[in-house]
Amino acid sequence: MTRVFPTTLDHVVLAGPDLAEAVDHVERLTGVRGAPGGQHPTGTANHLIAFTVNGERTPHYLEIIGPDPARGVDAADVATFGIDGLAGPGVRTFAIHPDDVEATFAAAAEAGIPLGELLPLSRRTPAGDLLEWRVTSGPNRTPERVIPFLIDWGTTPHPGLSDLLTLELLALRVVHPDPAAISAAYQVLGVDVEVEAGEEPSLTLVVAAPDGTPIALT
Repeated sequence: MTRVFPTTLDHVVLAGPDLAEAVDHVERLTGVRGAPGGQHPTGTANHLIAFTVNGERTPHYLEIIGPDPARGVDAADVATFGIDGLAGPGVRTFAIHPDDVEATFAAAAEAGIPLGELLPLSRRTPAGDLLEWRVTSGPNRTPERVIPFLIDWGTTPHPGLSDLLTLELLALRVVHPDPAAISAAYQVLGVDVEVEAGEEPSLTLVVAAPDGTPIALT
């Protein structure tokens, strides 16, 4: 049976040109406010909400990301997740954490799926702690936002398992005008979700609010 979200899902990225606006947007829709996550060297900062599945905390979470207001970064100067071209907050892409990130990265390269480079990245938490991980990124990454990036947390504790407020994860829906091509890429990457046909590429995150109401974030 086709899963409603990937087995290897790490996190879903909701980005916007104004971080406070993006955090408020998610809170208005879901009733849950993301906790400050920290600052990235790329000029962004984020807030996080953990996901539960069937009521159990899981290694999945929602990242709300935008230009870092504390450093006065302008959205026009932030290319990360296409923030420099966004008019408002929305679900941009997602990350997966395969068991063997290097093998998956190599398989993608062999299949002609450009994921960029496997690079080190980090952020400082509000408490000043440095968190480090590896992620596929860079100018050679595919512009297809429904193609996930890879992440390897190494020895860093997974954010989804930390003491964050939670939302129940129900589904991650993928739409693309060429579902066969995206499905073929997903097979290489180990992403076990169905791709629906549609005029424009899109991702829809479906969560349950604290009162159980299903909420779709696009």
